[in-house]
Amino acid sequence: MTPKPTTPVIRNTRKTECGEGDGIMKSETLLPLGKLDPGLRAPETGLDLSSIGPDSSIVEQLGYDAILMEETKHDPFQVLALAASATNNISIGTSVAIAFARSPYVTAQAAWTLQSLSKGRFELGLGSQVRGHIRRRFGLDWHPPGPWMRDYVSAVRAIWQSWQTETALNFESKHYNLNLTVPLFTPPPIAHPNIPIQIAAVNPYMCRVAAEVADGVRLHPVCTAQYIKEHLTPSMAPYRSEAFEVCLKPLIATARNHETLEHRQEIARQRLAFYCSTPAYANAFSIFGLEDLCAKLTLLSKQQKWEEMAGSIDDDLLNRFVVVALYDDLAATIENRYADCIDRIEVGFPVQTAEDRQALTQVIRQLRQ
Repeated sequence: MTPKPTTPVIRNTRKTECGEGDGIMKSETLLPLGKLDPGLRAPETGLDLSSIGPDSSIVEQLGYDAILMEETKHDPFQVLALAASATNNISIGTSVAIAFARSPYVTAQAAWTLQSLSKGRFELGLGSQVRGHIRRRFGLDWHPPGPWMRDYVSAVRAIWQSWQTETALNFESKHYNLNLTVPLFTPPPIAHPNIPIQIAAVNPYMCRVAAEVADGVRLHPVCTAQYIKEHLTPSMAPYRSEAFEVCLKPLIATARNHETLEHRQEIARQRLAFYCSTPAYANAFSIFGLEDLCAKLTLLSKQQKWEEMAGSIDDDLLNRFVVVALYDDLAATIENRYADCIDRIEVGFPVQTAEDRQALTQVIRQLRQ
């Protein structure tokens, strides 16, 4: 039997300031379980699709709040379908799916299917991607991303509203004119129609868009606590709802012992150098007066001098942007840095032994306290 429409697909509009939550920091992890940043090198091993079900089950047992899948080499919606089928309570979400590579209808349909399959546990994380990728990788037109994302999210919500209430679709904006409703192509209402949307952002304007039309923001790893507090939180504060969540995937270098930690710091140094060379992230570095370093690294990246780039990141700069800690100190280090400016954090490390599993479980528990 087709379920009848329930609550309309709308978002909470009550406003709140950052830091007025319940004090709990939710933890998330990417698939595969324990995935580490490879720095500027290719990952040692690729994603094993046969491991998605077992890994997702372990993630749920560890106490995580959400399983995430990013859109790099695989379609995140298909991978999350496997994760949904292997779990019962944990949230699953895209971190992030590329919005502008898909029409709002295609995205709405994929999310609707996963929300139904997961029985209401899906979260739609959307990212804009940069102009070169949209034009030259996906072969589509490009528009200024902020206004476009605002229209995109509103269009997706309008489509969901139409499906859930079994009414005609009628959405018109600068970027979209959607008014064709055909019964043959219209999904039935579902039991959990309110699908959270999060928008990836690194600059104040996109953060404002997220606060205006979405349920959360997914901040880029270059967003330090100072940058969030001084530049991003003020842009969101007038618009964010009570349920709005600030999510962060920070750069983390962590290990059980100091020797391994030093190795992982060097990998994080490579990644930070790459981010510092990327003009789109300049605002996050300029607040520390790093414009000259960014320009230098941009030039070195064009010359593919990757090792020289990493050598330009000193330890002081590394520790400013990267969470560096042993497993036993990781939760406290994260809390001291981010507790008053984010709600959710992506954190994890390889679980190869019973000791590793116990350490990661403890980190997750400490963050929830």
